[in-house]
Amino acid sequence: MAIYAIRRIVLSGLICLVAMTIMFSLVYVIPGDPAAIVLGPLATPAMKQALIARMGLDQPLGLQLLHFFRNVLVGDLGTDVWSGRSVTVIVLEALPYTLTLAVAALGWAALLGIPLGCLAAVRRGSLADRIAAILSVAALAVPSFVVAIYLLLVFAVSLHWFGATGAGAPGHPLDELGHLVLPAIAVGLGWVGYLARLVRASMLDVLSEPHVRTARAFGLPERRIIFSYALRIAVLPTITVIGQGVGGLLSSAVFAEVVFNRPGLGRLVLGAVNTRNYPVVMGAVLVTVLLFTLCTLIADLLVAALDPRIRASL
Repeated sequence: MAIYAIRRIVLSGLICLVAMTIMFSLVYVIPGDPAAIVLGPLATPAMKQALIARMGLDQPLGLQLLHFFRNVLVGDLGTDVWSGRSVTVIVLEALPYTLTLAVAALGWAALLGIPLGCLAAVRRGSLADRIAAILSVAALAVPSFVVAIYLLLVFAVSLHWFGATGAGAPGHPLDELGHLVLPAIAVGLGWVGYLARLVRASMLDVLSEPHVRTARAFGLPERRIIFSYALRIAVLPTITVIGQGVGGLLSSAVFAEVVFNRPGLGRLVLGAVNTRNYPVVMGAVLVTVLLFTLCTLIADLLVAALDPRIRASL
């Protein structure tokens, strides 16, 4: 287990380095002059040159990359060219909103999708299996932004059951929860179908394995066979997917933050790209990459701890 953990940690570090290098390079491919955008059309060439020098854009690309890596190691993600604030502070202010949305979305999706997939596998070929299949495909097929718009129109605008926009009043948990429900449903709906189909396929494979047939031959109760011998193995691929999903939703939740006017990393990156605010773009994307890698690493280590076959394959 220790060898596997070391390998995964080293691999995760290399992935972060490669992702940071690619992200740093792609930012500079975006068309537009950041100095002209920040200073406006009346800026003189001298003013533009001074801003470029202050942002370090006049240095060779390789040197800029080295400075970027050095600053990241000490937790310095740069300075916002508009407000002059620390990018680290700006990103850390937006991060909790996106993390809360991602965890809430995946949380309710897992609570519904895993039992739905388990039921479909246990009742294979029955009416329950067909209904679960229809619901899973429907959840996957409906675009999330369409769901978000209809949820907003029906439950916020028409019925006034939940908050329409924003993240709620800080320090008021009920108000914050009321503004979180609709975005979490919109973001997590597709994951319900995905997790249900994944658990169903995995459960069917496990239920056909010899140890399950042996347990049935010994006359063990079906409930114990399903939960103790089948589901605990079938859920392992789901843990990996959920770990990747938490990191992936940090970037894909942008539509919910735009539709519901929620603060978060998605809106932060979108606004920074539109204004060519390179330090904020790189800082927000870097934090997203690091969290995605960390969530994937934790999921892999958890699966390895629960499944002896992975440790035995080393």
